[in-house]
Formats: sequence, structure tokens, C-alpha cells
Amino acid sequence: MPYILGLTGNIASGKSTVGLMLLEMGADIYIDADRVVHELYLPGQPLVAELAGVFGSQIVDQAGGIDRKILGQIVFGNPTEMRRLEQIVHPAVQTALMSTLRQLDARRPDAVGVLDAVKLVESGYGQLLESFWLVICSPAVQLERLVKLRGIPLLEAELRLQSQPDLESKRAQAAEIIDNSGDLDQLRHQVSAAWKRFMDGIRARESTG
Repeated sequence: MPYILGLTGNIASGKSTVGLMLLEMGADIYIDADRVVHELYLPGQPLVAELAGVFGSQIVDQAGGIDRKILGQIVFGNPTEMRRLEQIVHPAVQTALMSTLRQLDARRPDAVGVLDAVKLVESGYGQLLESFWLVICSPAVQLERLVKLRGIPLLEAELRLQSQPDLESKRAQAAEIIDNSGDLDQLRHQVSAAWKRFMDGIRARESTG
């Protein structure tokens, strides 16, 4: 089975930036769970009809896919609706991710992959991972990224941040904590050092059989 490093952290913390850096540093594949969700929301996907049946046809855009903005307005800030969404979406995402990992295992059983998911721990991926890193960021920087970089209205951005999972329990479990509140050079320095420790650990295990 490939060696899988997990990345987790809340919205706009910079997980995807870390994931892309890891590809540059030698990881064989970067799997972004949010991108998988995007694909499952495309026109023609079975999940679209299932979600429309629960949240209403207004969440389907003119092309026949899920309008993430309208869906977000329903679930962010509403824990009950968020749980309903997660109960539908998470199993579909898990199925897609496991399919990707099985394909990777068939091609490159010794590959090193990176799996990025906000609810990495809660979704039960822990048994697949060598370890996981927690990417953190100051709330002020997260809010700025959501508003300025993603164009999300301030009130909606605040609701999204309030809907994010608590990180305290993950801090104790994470092999590395990457603070992405600074600039890219600071981030790259942290990621490079953590990646070296991760790969050194894999090589040590391989050398002892």
C-alpha cells in the first residue's frame, strides 16, 4: 500500500498550497478531497439529484450541477443542515478517494501520496495514513483570504469560519503543525523540514524491513 501523508486544517488555512509544495518536493500524488466534491457536484453525477431531493431544486444551477454558493447559504451557520449534507456527501467522497488509492496501489505500491481533507480524522481516514499534518492559520488571515481571494461576502465568510471543526484535539494527534499565517518563504521552510522528517521516517522503516 502506498505511503499516505494526511493534510488537514480548516478552510482557507492553505492546505492546497502545502500540498502543491509537497508535490514539488517529491510526493507522487496530491489528492484534494474538496476537488473530489467539486467533481461529484458536476452535471450528471448521481449526487446532484440526491442533494436536490433533500435541499430543493434551487441548489441546481442552469447547467445541471450543484450551485455551491446557494447550497452554502443553506448549510453554513446551520449545524443541522450541515450534518445532513455531510451524511450524504462524505460516503460518496470516501468511495471516490478509496478508488483513487486502490488505483495508485496497483500502479505504485511504494508511492508516497498526500491526502488533503478538512475532516480527515472525523471521516475515518486515519487507518490509511502514515501520519497527518495540521495546517493552521490566524482567523484574521483566513477571513481575508475568503473575502479577497475567493470573493465570498464578509457575512458568509464569517459563517463559514464559524462552521469549521474545532482543531484542539487534532493538535495533540498531528505529527506536524504547519503555521501558514506568514509568507510563502516561511511556509516553504516549515514544509521542507517536516517533509524531510516524514521521508526519513519512511526510509528508516524500509531499512528495518
